[in-house]
Amino acid sequence: MLFDKVKAFVVQLDGASAGADPVFSGGQVVAGRVLLELAGSARVGALRLRARGRAHVHWTESRSTGSSTAYTQSYSERVEVLSHSATFLAPDTGETTTLPPGRHEFPFSFQLPPTLVTSFEGKHGSVRYCIKATLHRPWVPARRAKKVFTVIEPVDINTPALLVSGWLPREAPQAGAREKVARSWYNNHGLVSLSAKIDRKGYTPGEVIPVFAEIDNGSTRPVLPRAAVVQTQTFMARGARKQKRAVVASLSGELVGPGRHALWQGRALRIPPVGPSILHCRVLHVDYALKVFVDIPGTSKLLLELPLVIGTVPLHPFGSRSSSVGSHASFLLDWGLGALPERPEAPPEYSEVVDDVAAVGQSPFLPPQDFDMSLEGPFFAYIQEFRYRPPPLYSEVSSEVQEAPMPL
Repeated sequence: MLFDKVKAFVVQLDGASAGADPVFSGGQVVAGRVLLELAGSARVGALRLRARGRAHVHWTESRSTGSSTAYTQSYSERVEVLSHSATFLAPDTGETTTLPPGRHEFPFSFQLPPTLVTSFEGKHGSVRYCIKATLHRPWVPARRAKKVFTVIEPVDINTPALLVSGWLPREAPQAGAREKVARSWYNNHGLVSLSAKIDRKGYTPGEVIPVFAEIDNGSTRPVLPRAAVVQTQTFMARGARKQKRAVVASLSGELVGPGRHALWQGRALRIPPVGPSILHCRVLHVDYALKVFVDIPGTSKLLLELPLVIGTVPLHPFGSRSSSVGSHASFLLDWGLGALPERPEAPPEYSEVVDDVAAVGQSPFLPPQDFDMSLEGPFFAYIQEFRYRPPPLYSEVSSEVQEAPMPL
């Protein structure tokens, strides 16, 4: 029997070291070998290899049409992002090949498409890449071996739309302002206003976001300013969407008394080792935002949201972008911080940041436990330890299915 003769049947990738598999991006070549070790001679019909990549989302919603009628609506969508096939030994001829006992290696290589979606694992969707080898033999069930591999698609925050610039409006610093009347029942307690600004839209894990904010408390009650980096996972299928939100980093300011004014002159908010933004997949997105808000007693939060893009390619040294330096210096002067330091610290590489929290031997596709981190509750961060891992799972904030057109 074949099962008695096969001592090993595995798929191995080239470039693996210290128990860690290589990480790929679009356009790169994936190379490896299928290892077959036999304890005795065996007749083999064919040995086939297939590499696949899929983005898949699925969730269900309970519906009620009356006091006694209820049904479950299912939403599902799948997109093929990678497909490659190869055949070793006899290809569909009906003939068999007798392999002697011992170790047999079948090398393979294929090139990935120019652009791919970053590997991802969420409660309602995933992006997975794997290589499967299938060994066929007459009168014996097929033997299979599978190897999962990780794709991290580069997101370069040095692209103009994510940088600060003094002469292109679309590259201006992220900024906004809002105000709210503090009320309780029918009493008006005064106006609270908030303005906030950050120097650019793109950041990488390990970088610090300097948050500039101005809070004017014209009410009769003390208010509390806070800020957080929030991750939003959006799953899309059949014109509907499902969202999950999580706080991945946060900071809290000091109470601002009635009639007082407060200024944040670059309060530091460090980005933890989270996965990059996923912006160009038809069935799922991973977005980030900086939310600056003021807690007002008796009234809902005064909230200001500034979109972020979390990338993998860090900011170039300032010396290579003199025009951006002038704009950045002007931005700091406007907020009372003075000039730039002479030798600014270079941001870390993406791989260096995620290496700091490596979980050796843990599969990148095992979802971690869900945590309750509603935006209305206490602000704290839970970061799943990972090495080149997709974004972690977090508690669901909105479970409603909202009708929305499918993106192209």
